[in-house]
Amino acid sequence: MIPTMDPRQIQAMLKKLGMKMEDVPASQVIIKADSGDIVIDNPKVIKTTMKGQVIYQVSGQSKEQMFSSEDIKLVMEQAGINDENLAKKALEETKGDVVEAIIKLKGE
Repeated sequence: MIPTMDPRQIQAMLKKLGMKMEDVPASQVIIKADSGDIVIDNPKVIKTTMKGQVIYQVSGQSKEQMFSSEDIKLVMEQAGINDENLAKKALEETKGDVVEAIIKLKGE
């Protein structure tokens, strides 16, 4: 059985160990990965500092994006369109292939 501890007691214990924890207000966290972006909306972010080392812990519902905002912008510019949703749809249909999305939108 785990005893219940007062949050202030926990903070005091962590301080004695040289640890400092604080909440970081955030509306979105984006992790840039080689395979695409991982987006976490409305995350809970905790910053922990211990002996000069900073660690961020992020939790929440994530979703993967296969293409970046730069890809969307490029497709829009090259296809000569102003509709971001149309560019996203073309990228989704072409599984993130920028060139194929541009060709599809140009109707070539």
